[in-house]
Amino acid sequence: MMRTETLRVQRYLREKFQNDAFIVKERRPSDGTAEVMLGDEFIGVVYRDDDEGEISFAFHMTILEMDLPDGS
Repeated sequence: MMRTETLRVQRYLREKFQNDAFIVKERRPSDGTAEVMLGDEFIGVVYRDDDEGEISFAFHMTILEMDLPDGS
């Protein structure tokens, strides 16, 4: 992902979730993905997809069972 794209995705996440703690970082070497941080915690990856000139971004967040609150 290019820097301009990561900044646009970051702005979208901040506005959508009303939280300025979202940070989207480019990966080096660039492989079409970027890391998503919430403050200093890694929470997921954004994938860039180019399908016949139509660009989209998919956010993937894995939640570990051990991170969930108790089931009560």
